[in-house]
Amino acid sequence: MRPGAEVPGETLQFVLREAAPDDAEGIDAVTREAFGEPASGGPAAHGIVRSLREAGALALSLVATQEGLILGHLAFAPVTIDGLDSGWWGLGPVAVRPSHQRMGLGSALVRSGLRRLRGRGVPGCVVLGDPAWHGRFGFAPLAGLACPGGPPGHCLALVLEGPAVSGVVAYPSAFGAQGPDPRTWGSPAAEVRG
Repeated sequence: MRPGAEVPGETLQFVLREAAPDDAEGIDAVTREAFGEPASGGPAAHGIVRSLREAGALALSLVATQEGLILGHLAFAPVTIDGLDSGWWGLGPVAVRPSHQRMGLGSALVRSGLRRLRGRGVPGCVVLGDPAWHGRFGFAPLAGLACPGGPPGHCLALVLEGPAVSGVVAYPSAFGAQGPDPRTWGSPAAEVRG
């Protein structure tokens, strides 16, 4: 059995909570462990989260902890649609320590995050990601919605309330000119980390 694998009869106990300012170092560490450095030369996931935080664009930051150690992190940031603030947010990155991947932490973070978005009246959420993994949470391609730089079928949306949107999604500048890098975020290999 691989290290960190779930043992039958045992349950991983963790706490999900909104990140505090003093969690920044732990979030950076878990994101580095989960994603490493990008092969494409684009912005690294840990740098994106740090830049979002520094710019005040990290709309929601959740951590999964166990005995004070950060095991996972999920970020949400506002996006624009056709250059307008529609109130929609973008999901990602989702990072889980390699030793705790495939134990449901990433899924728990996403489910908790989406509940919090609904509670805050956020009308919808987009993600550039794997349709199979994100589909478990209700994300699907939305006619007329495009994420530049993403492979076909990987620009996914979840309408939380109100009408659907259409147009071109733009992520905050922390993601780089093209938004999330589909080679690191949208691939099943990146997504199984949660």
